[in-house]
Amino acid sequence: MRFSARLAAATALLAIAAVAAGCGETVIDNTKAAEAIESNLEKALHEKIKSVECPSDQKVEAGQTFTCTVIFSDGKQATATLKILNKDADVSLVGLKPKK
Repeated sequence: MRFSARLAAATALLAIAAVAAGCGETVIDNTKAAEAIESNLEKALHEKIKSVECPSDQKVEAGQTFTCTVIFSDGKQATATLKILNKDADVSLVGLKPKK
């Protein structure tokens, strides 16, 4: 299956948590984001994910996007782009591109 077709299968709303950071800022819980992406991609793509790394300082701002690195069990890597939908830190997977 081509990567773009796989993205369509994997695109979903991910409910992840936000945590309070210094200075009253709210940031994405990077551990929960990584776990949600891994679970969603494994179900949608029927492939084992070795790991997902997301930034630890991503502010929760509706409309903003951020990226996470996905490493498949075969060593191939991809960049997952997520869009923050609201102040509750709901996100949508809007892109998945292979790293070259």
